[in-house]
Amino acid sequence: MDFSLTDEQNKLRQEVRDFLDQKLKSGAFQITSNGWIESFSQDFSREMSRKGWIGMTWPKEFGGQEGTYLDRAILMEEMLRYQAPIGYHFLSDRQVGPAIIHFGSKDQKETILPKIINAEVSFALGFSEPDAGSDLVSVRTSATEEGDHYIINGQKVWTTGAHRADYIWTLVRTDPNAAKKHKGLSEFIIDLKSPGVTVRPIINMAGVHSFNEVFFDNVKVPKENMVGEKNRGFYQIMAQMDYERAGLERLMQNYPLFEYLVEYVKKEKRNGEPMCKDPKVRNTLAQLEIEYQIGRLFCYQVAWTLTQGRLPNYEAALCKAYCTQFEKRLSDAATRILGLYGQLMPGSKWAPFQGDAASSYLWSVSYTLQGGTVEVLKNIIAMRGLGLPLG
Repeated sequence: MDFSLTDEQNKLRQEVRDFLDQKLKSGAFQITSNGWIESFSQDFSREMSRKGWIGMTWPKEFGGQEGTYLDRAILMEEMLRYQAPIGYHFLSDRQVGPAIIHFGSKDQKETILPKIINAEVSFALGFSEPDAGSDLVSVRTSATEEGDHYIINGQKVWTTGAHRADYIWTLVRTDPNAAKKHKGLSEFIIDLKSPGVTVRPIINMAGVHSFNEVFFDNVKVPKENMVGEKNRGFYQIMAQMDYERAGLERLMQNYPLFEYLVEYVKKEKRNGEPMCKDPKVRNTLAQLEIEYQIGRLFCYQVAWTLTQGRLPNYEAALCKAYCTQFEKRLSDAATRILGLYGQLMPGSKWAPFQGDAASSYLWSVSYTLQGGTVEVLKNIIAMRGLGLPLG
C-alpha cells in the first residue's frame, strides 16, 4: 500500500475542512458523537451534491466524479471528524448507488441514480429480521409473483432511518422451495409510502429513535423494482457488504468523544493535580491513540484496495471487526476516566461534553453487531484471509 497522498488529495482535505468550519460557525450542526447519521439534513446533503461530494467514486455516465476510494476516504474522515449531518444521503451513496450501477436495470440507473446524486431521495436498508440477522439466508419476508407485480409480506427489524427515508432497499424470499435457502432470495426497492407498509419505532438504550421495525402487509411492488436477477439477491448482497463494513464510519462513529476526553484531562484536576498527570489516564489515552491510528490505517488499506480494482473481502471484515471494538473500548475508557460524571446523560448541566460519554457507551453495544457481528467477521478472516477450514 502507498501511504502518500497526492497534492490534489491534500487540497481536497483542506477544502472539506474549510467547508465544515464555515458550516459549523453558521450553526448548521453541532459536533456530537453519533451525530453524523442521526442529523438528517437534506439541505446539507444538497450542498454536498453541488460540490460533487455525493457519488464521488461513481462513473461519470451516472453523474459521478470517477474519483478514487482514497478520495472518498478523505472526504468521509473529515465529515466524521466533524460529525457532519450526512444521514440523508449516506446509505444511498455508500451502498445503494453502487449496487444499482453493478446490478440494476437500465431504467433504475436512469431514474434512481440521478436522484441519489442530487440528494432528492433517501434509502434505508432492510435486511435483518427477528429470526435473521447474521444468518441472512434465513430471511422469511416473502415476495409472491402476481401479474406485473410482487406481493410482499413479512417484517424487518433494526432498520436505521426507515421513519425518515423514502425507500427501503431490502432482501426478500422469492423462491420458498429453493433447494438451498440462499438461492431463493431477491433484492427489491420498495416505496415506504406504499399501502401496507407500517414503520414502528424502536427506541435504543441511549433514548434515541434510530431503529425501526418495518411491516409489509400485502404490499404491491412493481416487477421493475426488483434489482438484478431473481433469486440471486444473496450473492448480490455479499458483494455489497464489503462496502458496508469497511468505511471510516466503523472507526469514527463516536470519534469526538476522544478529542473531548483529551482536552478534559488537560484542564480538570483530581486530588489537586491535572488528570493528565495520572499515569493510568496517560497510558489509557496513549493506548487509545495507538489503536485509533491502527484502525485508521486498516480503513485506508481497504480504500486503497478498492482503488486498485479489487474487492477487499477479508480486509473489510478485519477492518470492521477491529474498528468497532475500538469504538467500544473508547466509550468504556471515557466512562471510567470520568467516573460518576461519565454516567450523566445529555441534558444534565453537570454532564461533561453534553453527556457524550454516557450516550456513546449506550450506543456502543450496537457497534459490533450492525453490518455483521464480530464473531461472523472473525470466521470470514479465518476462512478467506488465512485459508483455515470451516469448523
